Amino acid sequence: MKKDMICIVCPIGCHLEIEKDEKSSLGFKVTGNQCKRGQEYAIEEITNPKRILTSTVKIKNAHLSRLPVRTNKPVPKDKIFECMKEINKVEVTAPIRVGDVIIKNILGTGADVLASRDM
Repeated sequence: MKKDMICIVCPIGCHLEIEKDEKSSLGFKVTGNQCKRGQEYAIEEITNPKRILTSTVKIKNAHLSRLPVRTNKPVPKDKIFECMKEINKVEVTAPIRVGDVIIKNILGTGADVLASRDM
């Protein structure tokens, strides 16, 4: 198994190549990275990819009908659609402030869904 990817940890954008390596203590061999963060990113992206989730929820008593929200930590990529189902069930009432917790610990991921603007 060999995979090519571009590192997004810093602005350099190293072209990484990652492959399984039983001899390595990490279990993988990463080449093309200019720093240790690139190696960590590549291994996590192969073993347990995560993403920050951004969306909107319904809001009552506000000048707009949707409130932008985001997670405060990345959530596992395989739980994104389940998280979206939970987010789509929510309706909040104004006033809301940036950083207010809309959903605490969504689906047990350890990530909170936060308001991204005042309304």
